[in-house]
Amino acid sequence: MDASKRTDDIARGETILLYETSASNGIKANDMKWKGLILVGLLLSSIFVWAVYPTGDSKDKESLIMDAVLNYLDALHFNPLDINDDFSEQAFDNYIESIDPGKRFLLQSEIDQLSIYRDKIDDQIKLKQFDLFEASLELIENSRARAKKIYKEIVANDLAEIDESFVELDRDKRPFASNEAELKDLWEQLIKHDYNNRLKSELKEKEDEMAEEKDNLTKPDQPKMLNVEDAEKALNMEDAEKEEDDEPKTEAEIRADITDKIKDSYKDWFKRLNQDKRSDRFETFVNTITHVFDPHTDYYNPKEKADFDIRMGGKLEGIGARLQTDGDYTKVSSIIPGGPAWKGKELTVDDLITAVTQKGEEPVDITGMRLDDVVSKIRGKKGTVVILTVKKVDGTMADVEIERDEVIIDEGFARSLQLDIPDVIENVGYIKLPRFYSSFEKDDGNSCAKDVAREIEKLKALNVNGVILDLRNNGGGSLQDVVEMSGLFIEDGPIVQVKPRNKPAYVYEDEDDSSRYNGPLIVMVNQFSASASEILAAALQDYERAVIVGSTSTFGKGTVQRFVDLDRAVRDQNDLKPLGNLKITMQKFFRVNGGSTQLKGVEPDIIFPDNYHFIETGEKDYDHAMAWSEIKPIKYDQQVYNLPSIDLLKTKSEMRMESHDDFEQVLDNARRLKKNRDITKVPLDFDSYSTYIDEREKEADKFDGLFERTVESLKISNLKVDNEYIQSDESRIARNDDWLENVSKDFYLEETMHILSDMVSLNNQSYTNKK
Repeated sequence: MDASKRTDDIARGETILLYETSASNGIKANDMKWKGLILVGLLLSSIFVWAVYPTGDSKDKESLIMDAVLNYLDALHFNPLDINDDFSEQAFDNYIESIDPGKRFLLQSEIDQLSIYRDKIDDQIKLKQFDLFEASLELIENSRARAKKIYKEIVANDLAEIDESFVELDRDKRPFASNEAELKDLWEQLIKHDYNNRLKSELKEKEDEMAEEKDNLTKPDQPKMLNVEDAEKALNMEDAEKEEDDEPKTEAEIRADITDKIKDSYKDWFKRLNQDKRSDRFETFVNTITHVFDPHTDYYNPKEKADFDIRMGGKLEGIGARLQTDGDYTKVSSIIPGGPAWKGKELTVDDLITAVTQKGEEPVDITGMRLDDVVSKIRGKKGTVVILTVKKVDGTMADVEIERDEVIIDEGFARSLQLDIPDVIENVGYIKLPRFYSSFEKDDGNSCAKDVAREIEKLKALNVNGVILDLRNNGGGSLQDVVEMSGLFIEDGPIVQVKPRNKPAYVYEDEDDSSRYNGPLIVMVNQFSASASEILAAALQDYERAVIVGSTSTFGKGTVQRFVDLDRAVRDQNDLKPLGNLKITMQKFFRVNGGSTQLKGVEPDIIFPDNYHFIETGEKDYDHAMAWSEIKPIKYDQQVYNLPSIDLLKTKSEMRMESHDDFEQVLDNARRLKKNRDITKVPLDFDSYSTYIDEREKEADKFDGLFERTVESLKISNLKVDNEYIQSDESRIARNDDWLENVSKDFYLEETMHILSDMVSLNNQSYTNKK
């Protein structure tokens, strides 16, 4: 058995572990039991260990980690790269950005000092030398010490007197400081912006309190009949409250308090920075190399891998949101359906968290904080409250209060409703699928494909006139389930092609020769519908089985990652283990028409405008994202349902949306968000800053309640067969009521119902004409 064959086998073994099925070259995936296949995968893994990596004789843990990472990348990555000078230059740029993402610390002269290694990283890592890494450590320490000194000098003076005109908030638009004087100017700008932001917020709060107090004074007193005892108690309470109430703070006192808070905030930040260990910085260095391959290939130390398993295992506690580092900030990458943040609706994807407050305590500035430290502050016991200060995509700031809780699992499962728009279309089935869950995701043996099949049977019993499958914000999951679920709507045939490197694609097919539902079908997606959601949408679009509606495109993640244990790449050296894991991109998805979902995603047949209509999001927003590509299409067809003219459906829908106030407002808001996102230079004179913020908030006020208006024409009801389950628990009743309320405000769903009505009418006309 040669080395290339071993590599292909281990790649297939890893596929087995997550997909339940294996495949021979270009043939259907077989139906062997997954437990047996896991064993095969493990055996193949051991073969790979001995063949690709010899017995380790190095005592240097960093060298072992780097060697193991590079060997796995070379052997398993879908698109292996030559480790050459060009690679080195890209890794160098990644590393500089990672060690100083806000350009707050290093001078250009220090970057130049490190630049001697710009094209030498490839040579160094092959020789197990990390000269760039070693040289950067002292520079990082010295630059942080210098920045700490600068900040102390700045906050020792009156922050209101900082004489700076503007601050550029986009790191990419500002150069590294050429000297210490320029660096100090930058720090003054950033601190003054922080000061202005806090002062504006405090003064606004004071203004609102005064307005409320004035409003209360002007309200007529409501006479109440009190007995003598009650009257005495009321007087005593009033006196006590007067004694406890502090005098309102003056503006000078507010300014002094803000200065103190900024001092404490930066003091804490530098304290956290000083807690960085060499191992932390080495992990950063490793990932600057892995990210040249693609943005989803990452090194995980043992703790990070354990945290990842917790997040993926359905046992999340806290606020129910997934986070990622974005420069100096922590960004919300997704909201867990059914979790506290999802219920609260205030925290949204792409929010940047700048501070965390335990209710009743002082805020903690998390700018520049390690992600695991941020998570530890946000997590907490059920029933406790955390307040997140977030920067929205349009640049506005907000405090989001969330009561921590367990994520309610059943809210992540498939469920359905009956929808009507009188005089347009009635008796429509609506299925919401938040994610593609499966038994091997440890969700109590549940399968989303089987659950959706059950929901379809419930709706068929009602003889519905059409079905809407909602995959908006569905980040994906089980491949086997998406194959089975797609097969519910066709007789049989290929669903998706999954291609390892240098091998023909494995064709995953629906082998059930019957369709579970053969009526009109619409699939709803948006820019956060990813992975498995894109597979289903692409398959049903290619088959011309369903109309796909949603935002300009889906997310565009058409790659498959697997975890490999680095310990398997090293024999012996037990004193240096565990080494951690590598999450590595090993395969690509391809549509049955041969095109990839990577980068481009799935473009809906009918596009709905949304807040991100003019903002580029998704996979194409990542550096080093893998390119779109295509392979040979495979034969596919369906005889279940004939779609009417997509062009005609699209024309009718666009005419309705053009005259729909909500869709027009969405487009106006999307233009506002795009304009504000492009404005990255902010005035620092407080009066100018205050005017700037007031103008932004005034613009935003126009769109208050845009997604909160009830769609009067849309009638919603639970299926009668579900009522017993819903009514059996008070929390289920509350969650169901909340869901119904949200659906009742969904004007996107209203337009989807109109499209479904057009589908039915056009097909009826076609049938009549044929007769």
